[in-house]
Amino acid sequence: MTGPENLPRTVGDLRAAGYEPRDVKTEIRENLLAALRAGTNPWPGIVGFDRTVLPQLERALLAGHDVVLLGERGQGKTRLLRTIVGLLDEWTPVIEGAELGEHPLDPITPASRRRAEELGDALPVAWRHRSERYAEKLATPDTSVGDLIGDVDPVKVAQGRSLGDPETIHFGLVPRAHRGIVAVNELPDLAERIQVALLNVMEERDIQVRGYTLRLPLDVLLVATSNPEDYTNRGRIITPLKDRFGAEVVTHYPLTVAAEVDVIKQEAQLLAEVGDPLLEVLARFVRNLRESSAIDQRSGVSARFAVAAAETVSAAALRRSALIGEDPPIARPIDLESVPSVLRGKLEFESGEEGREIEHLVHLLRRAVAETAKDKFAGLDLKPLVDAVVDGHLVATGERVPGTEVLEALPELPVLHEVATRLDVRATDPPGRIAAAVELALESLYLRRRLAKDSDDGAGGLMTVYGP
Repeated sequence: MTGPENLPRTVGDLRAAGYEPRDVKTEIRENLLAALRAGTNPWPGIVGFDRTVLPQLERALLAGHDVVLLGERGQGKTRLLRTIVGLLDEWTPVIEGAELGEHPLDPITPASRRRAEELGDALPVAWRHRSERYAEKLATPDTSVGDLIGDVDPVKVAQGRSLGDPETIHFGLVPRAHRGIVAVNELPDLAERIQVALLNVMEERDIQVRGYTLRLPLDVLLVATSNPEDYTNRGRIITPLKDRFGAEVVTHYPLTVAAEVDVIKQEAQLLAEVGDPLLEVLARFVRNLRESSAIDQRSGVSARFAVAAAETVSAAALRRSALIGEDPPIARPIDLESVPSVLRGKLEFESGEEGREIEHLVHLLRRAVAETAKDKFAGLDLKPLVDAVVDGHLVATGERVPGTEVLEALPELPVLHEVATRLDVRATDPPGRIAAAVELALESLYLRRRLAKDSDDGAGGLMTVYGP
């Protein structure tokens, strides 16, 4: 963050420098156009929306529309709204000491107008960073009109001001976001009578508090998130408010496995190494969950599930490292076993599936392992590995089995070098990383037999002993 030390400090300096007031929607439009023309990414950290959500959102912002993002939980709606802040100017001038972030050349409150008349060009100017121009409110049943718009401040009245004095108003979240962005998360959860209070803000761009004649020409971009109406019975967006939003943009979960992996990499805080093949397994696992008839798809399967799964696998590898002294800690397929039981509570199952939750999760996880292995080892003849195991080379694994023991249980086979190459593993890598590649191949062979026979009853976790 660069400081505003050399920027104008009075209204006179501001005028001399050629500053002109610019409304927030124009500011966002011009900065977005500049980014698009320069070929820079205006949406850092947003993955998987490039050809779907982002073009729609960009059109809405260029049109100067207030926006609702509609989508199921864990689709990155809130993160996307927060990214819009990056389209504001880094620093903007405000009247120093003013309650609202008013432009020094365009005051809107009686107090600021009075100061502007009294001080003229000497009116002091402060500079506000764009991060301070974003206000976010989670809609809850106890949210009041006073929270959003404002109310009479009894302290100011007690100080001797007349009850009819507009300066007795304590401004709410929306006025305080003047010349900025107001985000309301889960808008349908806002009581309908409270939603009515936003109508004037969105259409006339002013506020009214308890019958006061005060009208403030607010300059705000109002954005909101909402789940599909059939997902929640807690509320709805009232029709007049829907009508005032210029755009409704529908979000979605990542459309490809690669995009799902990118989200995991970006968001997960991994304490141990989790290789790309295991991240791909988790990505496919989440996608299988989103297609499963056993899961309540109305509630969705959040991207946070995949992130939490990766962190759980990482923690399992870290725990094994502490137990057996294997460094560095590297996740192996056996660590996937911890995911179903730990994360079962993050999912909503269809009625009638009680008691079978873990069974479903294990089955879908096994399928994800098999699908990943099929993709990674396509065209590779693993028969020599099968023959080695069948001929008596039992391979044991588990949370207390070092990677070196997994590797020592198998003879030197050229196919193992090819397996490692397919997974970008080198002979000089730590044993845990090489063992992770070998375990994936062994697990895929086991699952290929089970799934081909359609005999996967879901009992138990991943295999711990591979043999005839």
